[in-house]
Amino acid sequence: QVQLVESGGGLVQDGGSLRLSCAASGRTFSSFARGWFRQAPGKEREFVAAISRSVGSTVYADSVKGRFTISRDNAKITVYLQMNSLKPEDTAVYYCAAGAFAVSDATNYNYWGQGTQVTVSS
Repeated sequence: QVQLVESGGGLVQDGGSLRLSCAASGRTFSSFARGWFRQAPGKEREFVAAISRSVGSTVYADSVKGRFTISRDNAKITVYLQMNSLKPEDTAVYYCAAGAFAVSDATNYNYWGQGTQVTVSS
């Protein structure tokens, strides 16, 4: 069974940090690009960051550039999202995904996790 499971969400104060993890099982996820998306209440799901399947090149949404860092373990199974200098507008459910390319287009991603809530209080 294909699974992506996020963890690490929670409540943090404005300016704080969190690290999200996305563990993969059931497929050879080392051959997939991985991405993070988020969805705030009443808003559409938006791209956050992605990392390529081969050399590990990364891409970020402008809103998180310089504050968030996407990385992965050597086996390319677990992907992380280090979030620093968090703001209330970062509050959302964060989803990890796996697909062919490290792009911002959600339709590229075939596999999705269930999401983890991140709440930033002001």
